[in-house]
Amino acid sequence: MFRKEAQEFFNPYHGMMVKYCNGCFKLYSSESGFTELPRKLKKSERKPLVTNVNELKQRARLEKQQRRLVQEVTLNAPENGLLVKSLVPVAHHVLSAKAELLACARRVADSIPIYFCSLCGEVHVGGTPHMIRTCDVSGSQSTKEHTWERGKVEHLLPVVDSFHLYDRSGRAVSHDERLQVDRIPAIVELCIQAGVDIPEHPTRRREYPIYRVAGRLIDFEKRFPKDYSSGKDISAFGFWDTPLKSGGVEKNLDLLSDDIKGFAEKGMEAWEKMRSGAIKLMQKYAVQTCGYCSEVQVGPNGHRVRQCQAFKHQMRDGQHAWQESTIDDVVPPVYVWHVRDHHPVVLVDALKRYYGKLPAVVELFAQAGAKVGESYNGVMREDVVVPELDEEKLVV
Repeated sequence: MFRKEAQEFFNPYHGMMVKYCNGCFKLYSSESGFTELPRKLKKSERKPLVTNVNELKQRARLEKQQRRLVQEVTLNAPENGLLVKSLVPVAHHVLSAKAELLACARRVADSIPIYFCSLCGEVHVGGTPHMIRTCDVSGSQSTKEHTWERGKVEHLLPVVDSFHLYDRSGRAVSHDERLQVDRIPAIVELCIQAGVDIPEHPTRRREYPIYRVAGRLIDFEKRFPKDYSSGKDISAFGFWDTPLKSGGVEKNLDLLSDDIKGFAEKGMEAWEKMRSGAIKLMQKYAVQTCGYCSEVQVGPNGHRVRQCQAFKHQMRDGQHAWQESTIDDVVPPVYVWHVRDHHPVVLVDALKRYYGKLPAVVELFAQAGAKVGESYNGVMREDVVVPELDEEKLVV
C-alpha cells in the first residue's frame, strides 16, 4: 500500500522523474537541473586544468619570444610586486569571514553532532550516522560499513597549508629551506599577499614596481640579505586557531548564546562571503596546486620542495606537478549526505541514489535552520521524493 494515490520518484538511469499513479508508471522531464558532483579521481589521474592546454602553450611561446628581445616590459599589479588596491578590502573581508565562520560553526556544533569514519575519513552531520556502505579503503570491513567516531569542526573545515612567502615576487622555496619557512593556511597566505598585515607573518611591501627585461625581473629597491629567514623566531598559528583580539568575533556577532538558528545564518553568510571573496582574489593573485596531490602554494610559482608522493613522483624526483589552482583546492568542501527535515530515518545503502549532498559546513548550518542558497539546489535533490524500502523496487 502506498501512502497516497500518486507518488513521484527520480529515475537516475533515465535522468527523469517517475510518477506512479493508478497502477502504472509515467516518465516525464524534470527541470530540477540535477548537478553531478566531481567524481573522485584515480591515483593515476591528474586534476583537470583550469586553463585550456592550447592557451597555456600559446602563453609559453609568447614568453619565449619576449625573452629573446632585450627590452623593458612593464608589468601590472600584482606581477610588479605592488598590491591591487581595490582588492585590499576584499582580503580583509575574507579573513574576518573566516574567523566568523569558525566561531559560528563551533557554536552550532555544540547542538548538532558530527561523526567521522576513523578508516576512510567520511563525515556525517546530524543524528544517527548513515548506513551507506562506501568505506572501501585498506583495512575496512568486508561489508564496507563505516567505523564512526565523534568528530569536530576541523573535520568539516580541513586545513590546506602553504609556505609563507616574505617576498611574493622573490624566488621559490627550495628543498633545503623547507624547515626554515613557516607553513600557514593557504587562505590566510592569500589574504596576506593581497594586503592584510599580520605581525606573526611579516611580508614585504614594495613602494616601487619591478620590471622585466629579457625574461628577468629587475628590482630597483634594496635587496634583502640572502641569509634572511622569514620563518626565524616567528610563532606559527593554525588556520582555525588564530588568536582573536579583545572583543573577538563572538562578541561582534551580537546574538544570544541559545540562538542556534541565528549562529547558523551568520555562519552560512560567512561561508559564502569567504569563498566568493577568495575567488575574487585568485583572479589576480595566482595560486598553484599539485596536479596529483593536495599540495598548494600561494604565489606565481610553486615551491621546489621534493615531498610529493603521488603518481610517478619518482620521475619528477619528488617535485610537485604544479598547475593553476581552483577555490576547491584552497578551501576544499567536504561533501556529506544531505539529511532532510521531513525524512528523519537513517540513510540506508539501498536508497543512496535518491539522496542529495551538501558541503559539510553548509549541511551543519542547514540542519540548524539556515536557508541554503539556490546554488546548491542541483546537489541537494530536494525535488526528489525518497521512496520507502518496500517502494524502491517499484521504481524503474
